[in-house]
Amino acid sequence: MISSSEINQRVAQLGKEISVDYQGRELHLVGVLNGAFIFLADLVRQINIPCQICFLQASSYKDQKVSSGEVTLMHNLDLSGKDVLVVEDIFDTGLTLKYVMEDLLRQKPNSIEACSLLNKKIPNKAEVTVKYIGFDIEDRFVVGYGLDFAEKYREVPYIACLD
Repeated sequence: MISSSEINQRVAQLGKEISVDYQGRELHLVGVLNGAFIFLADLVRQINIPCQICFLQASSYKDQKVSSGEVTLMHNLDLSGKDVLVVEDIFDTGLTLKYVMEDLLRQKPNSIEACSLLNKKIPNKAEVTVKYIGFDIEDRFVVGYGLDFAEKYREVPYIACLD
């Protein structure tokens, strides 16, 4: 569906865009585990400004192909007064990202934006703005490059359809 070379090229472009947009500021990248860890690792190497990296764990799938609608969130972050970029693997229903953004906004960051490797084109998403998007994809269940199904396929270096 999306090759390893296409991913590498787009991640490099995103890194340049983010570097320009946050020039002169220290950026705090918050990776949403487990799916975004590979994307975040590659992205941070393409960003040429000072940045800090931290993670939180969020899930709404629980070994299913469809979001359960219930988000579980675990973290111990202090982002007060910081410039924050939440890095997500896939923006589908928007439920997880909306929950994460609302939670982090309570800490009163200086700024907060979102970046997602994939944007699933589906109607009725939660109202969340994703400033940086790697690829728009159809409504298919995808794995690889950190995305999984029941903790399998994360290591695949490209994006593939499971259905």
